[in-house]
Amino acid sequence: MHFDPILPAVVGTTLIGLLLSLLFRQFKLPLVLAYILTGLIVGPQCLSLINDIDVIETMGSLGVILLLFFIGMEVSPDKLRRSWRVSITSTGLQIILCVACVYLVGSLLDWSLQRIVLLGFVLSLSSTAVVLKLMQDNNELHSEQGQHVLGILLVQDLAVIPMVIVIGIMDETGVQSDVIAMQVGAGIGVLILVRWLLNQEYVEFRWLNKLKVNHELQVFGALLCCFGLALVSGLMHLSTALGAFVGGMLVAKMKDSLWIRSSLEAFHVVFIALFFMSIGMLLNVHFIVQNSTLLASLLFLVLVGNTLIATVTLRLLKISWAKSLYAAAMLAQVGEFSFILATLGRQSKLISDYGYHVTVAVIALSLFASPFWVALARKVLPAPCVPIAEDDNK
Repeated sequence: MHFDPILPAVVGTTLIGLLLSLLFRQFKLPLVLAYILTGLIVGPQCLSLINDIDVIETMGSLGVILLLFFIGMEVSPDKLRRSWRVSITSTGLQIILCVACVYLVGSLLDWSLQRIVLLGFVLSLSSTAVVLKLMQDNNELHSEQGQHVLGILLVQDLAVIPMVIVIGIMDETGVQSDVIAMQVGAGIGVLILVRWLLNQEYVEFRWLNKLKVNHELQVFGALLCCFGLALVSGLMHLSTALGAFVGGMLVAKMKDSLWIRSSLEAFHVVFIALFFMSIGMLLNVHFIVQNSTLLASLLFLVLVGNTLIATVTLRLLKISWAKSLYAAAMLAQVGEFSFILATLGRQSKLISDYGYHVTVAVIALSLFASPFWVALARKVLPAPCVPIAEDDNK
């Protein structure tokens, strides 16, 4: 009897993911690590159950969109409004300091200014998906640090726009002026829409209320709410995850919108797991083993360096040392958008093929190491995160 050849891959991946998740949960380790390790095992480096990484990356990107959509529905408008000054200032200082630190290293290694700027940009971005998943798992999203970190991640998403423009200017082919104008205009539009949402008590879409009579209609209506603004954001050459976050904020302002969250919960679990599996598939075991000493040294420098830089920037904004250090530990890893910047740098000949592979390996390893780094900070620091709910009850 004929059966679809994709079934062994689906069953094998699901089984391995389930077993590793149970094992990691038994030892109270983040499930993010189980997903990444599953991707490494089932990917082309080990069992080769899945060889088409592009498909998994595409499905994983949907998981990031869903994650940001859910975060948008949970965000506290008042807390987010109060944290914008910290978010913008801290992000700007982190980018400047990262470029400055890479300049100190690059000047010793005789790097070009273009390579220094590119690598500084790459290291200054954190992983929205990893950090928000960790905060959700630890119930820290609504803490003071959680709100600051969320704001910083959103500003970093917007900062990718000028970074891409700068990389394009450093490339001999230059950049497209119409794309730049669209990105800048769309970025301003997003800020205006967010500002408007923060000032609204509620918004109402009567056509959505008609979908509550049928569960199937609810599912498709919820998917439209989630991916609609993500699509618009992507068409404007902005981050689709940023558009999904704004869509989540819009839904949160609607009356009786809990059915949207319940309709998408299962999609959220599956696709966010696929995103982290795609990270595991990017880990080239052979390359890592061959360059283990170099990669281990770079990973340590990246985690420590990013933590120190973020701590200093947050401390300059009058946040306590303990809270600054914990928030900085969350932001220490290198983000998924850095993959895009590294690819642009390779295409523009700003880094060599070997430098590109080293950069990708460090990014992927930092994502894998991030939960351990955050767990270490939680153990070292005294009660680093206090939930907002507890603050309100005092």
